[in-house]
Amino acid sequence: MQERMGNPALVLPAAMQALNALGKVPAEAGLSPKLLELVNLRASQINGCSVCIDGHWRIARKHGESDERLFAIAGWRDAPYYSDAERAALALTEAVTRASDRADPVPDEIWDEATRHYDGRSLAALVIAIANINVWNRLNIATRQIAGAWKP
Repeated sequence: MQERMGNPALVLPAAMQALNALGKVPAEAGLSPKLLELVNLRASQINGCSVCIDGHWRIARKHGESDERLFAIAGWRDAPYYSDAERAALALTEAVTRASDRADPVPDEIWDEATRHYDGRSLAALVIAIANINVWNRLNIATRQIAGAWKP
């Protein structure tokens, strides 16, 4: 496979600036880097973004994430390695990422579970993190960016 063009965020530096600024918000709001990388990895798996799948496990490892948790993330519902708060974040990630898969993309039960673990500020940061990785996934997928070219 060959990329169609350079990543649009690199082609348009103002877009890169905006996306990088948005990407900093969730951590600045207090979400843990490990949680954010689990969210990034899971959304990227769902979207089939090979660039982000390849990159975000690397970032997660730099933050001390274990191989067990990284390898099991696609099966998080049945794997014993995740906290209830992480499970709520991953359920929300899947719902938001798969928005077109059902009439009510984010059912109340998923939202309510997230509110049990995250206050208003943290939940806002989580939703922004999910939206941001989905933007990156779509930019990479649309332009057929090549996995391995980005090594964070």
